[in-house]
Amino acid sequence: MAVIIDEKVECIVQGITGKSGSLHTKLMLNYGTKVVAGVTPGKSGEEVHGLKVYDTVEECVEDFPNIAVTSIWVPPRFAKDAALEAIEAGIKTVIVITEMIPIHDMLHVRKKAKEKGVMVLGGNTPGLISPGKAKVGMLPEIAFKPGRIGTIARSGSITYYLANALDIGGYGESTSIGIGGDPIIGANFEDVLKLFEKDDGTDAVVLAGEIGGVYEELAAEYIKEMSKPVIAYIAGRYAPKGKRMGHAGAIIQRGMGTAESKIRALRGGGAHIAETIGDIPRLIKENLN
Repeated sequence: MAVIIDEKVECIVQGITGKSGSLHTKLMLNYGTKVVAGVTPGKSGEEVHGLKVYDTVEECVEDFPNIAVTSIWVPPRFAKDAALEAIEAGIKTVIVITEMIPIHDMLHVRKKAKEKGVMVLGGNTPGLISPGKAKVGMLPEIAFKPGRIGTIARSGSITYYLANALDIGGYGESTSIGIGGDPIIGANFEDVLKLFEKDDGTDAVVLAGEIGGVYEELAAEYIKEMSKPVIAYIAGRYAPKGKRMGHAGAIIQRGMGTAESKIRALRGGGAHIAETIGDIPRLIKENLN
């Protein structure tokens, strides 16, 4: 099995006529993702890679009522409206590739998503991939292979490194998910951990955090409840004092957000701490029963 996305899940692309939206729609289709249509206001009736383009998500859902996932590739000033449109149309997973979305806009999106029971990944997410089945976003499929380890990270590049380490160690991924690097994001680590905990195709989870922000500390309490082992890696733990990661969301807040506070919280929650990414396969082997 997989989390959120597989070869049967119907998807759309908002901003499909733009350069990035069009390029990655083609790559998603080539990988096997079931992209059924696209949305760009004012472009109704056009086609992109054989897919019909609609003016609104609502019109798209009328023709394809089983759409479960959308990815958003529009400029930052339009991301709020695009996400709210998808949420109101009843799409249950909204993947916001766009980065540098205004904080107030993203707060509005997160509030509305919570009210409607919608999962929002991002902003500034590379997307997600269930290797060998489907992908949504810009993750390079060459880095991933099918397996039974779930991965969660804020950073796209760290997501690739996790997959590479797992592949070298003889494991693969059930689903790899980027939750986004903007200051305000939709889903957090705990939201995704809950999905992996329920997934029969996932045996263990690798959580990769980074200095700054508080999402890792907030996940620690839920990890205590999990039946599956969680391996945690924190990037930037040896960075000079005052240094932050490149993400806009990587901000130290009142003593939380440091590598030490994250590691302390995660270890207290029962996660197994990897000193380096190369340690992850060994820790998985030691903790899988």
